[in-house]
Amino acid sequence: MFKLAIAVLIMLIGSAICSGTETALLSVPILKARQLAQSRNPRALALLSIRQKVTRPIATIVILNNLFNIVGSIVIGSLAAEVFGDALLGVFSGILTFLVIVFAEILPKTLAEQHAQRIALFMAMPVKALTWVMTPFVMLLEHITAPFTRGRRLPTTNETEIKLLASIGYQEGIIEEDEAEMIRRVFRLNDIKASHIMTPRVELTYLPGQVAIAQLKDDILASPHSRILLIEDDIDHVQGVALKDDLLTALIEHQGDQPAHTLKRDVRFIAESERADKLLQEFQTNREHIAVVVDEFGGVSGVVTLEDILEELTGEIVDETDVNVDLQALARQRRKRLLQAKGFGDLPSPEEP
Repeated sequence: MFKLAIAVLIMLIGSAICSGTETALLSVPILKARQLAQSRNPRALALLSIRQKVTRPIATIVILNNLFNIVGSIVIGSLAAEVFGDALLGVFSGILTFLVIVFAEILPKTLAEQHAQRIALFMAMPVKALTWVMTPFVMLLEHITAPFTRGRRLPTTNETEIKLLASIGYQEGIIEEDEAEMIRRVFRLNDIKASHIMTPRVELTYLPGQVAIAQLKDDILASPHSRILLIEDDIDHVQGVALKDDLLTALIEHQGDQPAHTLKRDVRFIAESERADKLLQEFQTNREHIAVVVDEFGGVSGVVTLEDILEELTGEIVDETDVNVDLQALARQRRKRLLQAKGFGDLPSPEEP
């Protein structure tokens, strides 16, 4: 009877350790393992090594688990037949099955899932050592199962998962609401086109480049923008852009008799379909702050600035000189009033972002 009890105990403990270790290792995300490994702790490094190539460690654990269950069942069955005889052997088998399900599967896996990180770190080095010892046998099994397990390696994470984690982090109080919102806005940036965030042509400030700066004094002073477009005959023929500071400096230094285009700077022309994330990179690389948006026929649709893109990440940026917060919305309202005045009624507005 004593031998039987010891055999049952060994089988239950061994199977429980294997089941709990397997659950704990698989419950620690690989991103968490990478974070832990930054401490250079040997256990954390071993855990990261296991999570990066988890197939062999898990195969090792599964083999050991089955050895405990199969060999243990054979030994326990023979001992139980001697102790209980054929009459009570069926009852004993039923009780043993219940014990295995509860104490070797359900309970250890539940506890391991609740304390995954601690158990995974504790068992990482023993599992790695056992995997090395059983490498030849595991490699044989890999060779047998290879035709059924080949496939494309899945990415560690994706955009949807990161946005979901940001929402969960906010709900659980880990990150602030503005941080979660900014993360979501970052992923929306590549879906936003220049036409969605540009300042429409009806709201642009522009000056004729061939006219003397002194004659443009009132328009320069009235402009709320730090960069002003310089044009030739009309808005569809843009020469470049001039800084308001440069124009005012020329007036102060009594150089107002020179044409405005002498102070022009080159400006980039982009299509309406240009993506905001790509445009942000171009602004950073070329140290630019403004670009002219043109339509499919080459006509000027508006301008987009670095501030317009940043507002998609942070929300509206308004300073003390801004009269209107949203120039895009203002342009749509003016267009609607103009169409109504011409008797067109409620025509659909241009596409909104």
